[in-house]
Amino acid sequence: MTDSLLPQNGALVLSGAPGAGKTTVARAVAASLTHSAIVAGDDVSRMVASGWVGPVGEPADEAERQLLLRARNICSLANNFSEAGFFPIIEHVVPDPQVLGRMIEWLVPRPVLFVTLAPSHAVTVQRNTTRPAREQIDYDTSALHEQLTVMRDLGWWLDTSAQDAAETVDLILADAATRAEVSSAQVEEVVSAMKRGVHT
Repeated sequence: MTDSLLPQNGALVLSGAPGAGKTTVARAVAASLTHSAIVAGDDVSRMVASGWVGPVGEPADEAERQLLLRARNICSLANNFSEAGFFPIIEHVVPDPQVLGRMIEWLVPRPVLFVTLAPSHAVTVQRNTTRPAREQIDYDTSALHEQLTVMRDLGWWLDTSAQDAAETVDLILADAATRAEVSSAQVEEVVSAMKRGVHT
C-alpha cells in the first residue's frame, strides 16, 4: 500500500454513480490511516424514519430540501470527527456543483479533496453483477452517469474503468492532495459557465 500523502486536517469527499466503488475505496482508504472516519450518505439518508423523499422524488422542492439537509448533516458529522482528530472520508453521490459548493461552505476541515470515481457505465453494470445479491443495484443508472459529467472539472475526475480497487486506493493516497483539492471559487466558475451554456 502506498504511504498516504493526504493532509492531516483535510477532508476527502468520494463521489460517483452507484456501483462506482465508493464504499470499497472509502473503507480501504480509511483503513490505511491512523485515525479516520467514514461518513456515508446512505447511512445519513436512512436516519429519516418517515416522510423521506429521494433526490428525484416528488414533490421536487421537498426532494431538494432533503438533499441539502442530508448534505449538511453529512458535513456536520465530518466536522465533528475532524475536530476529534479523525480524518473524515465522505462517501456520497454529489449530484451537481451547487450541492458541492454548499458542502465546501459547511465543511470546516481544509483542504477539501473531491474525487469522483468515474468508471464507464458499462463497467459499473458489470461490477454490479459480482456484488452480493443484497448489495446489487436494480435500477438504471445511465442518466445519473450522464448527469455527473458536469463535475469533470471539479476536483479529480478519476476514470477507474481499467483499475481494481487497490490501484484506485493507491492513487488516491498518493495523489489526491495535489490533484483533488477544490475551492468555492472553482465551483462558482463552473456554475457560472453552466448558466451561460458554456462547457469548461
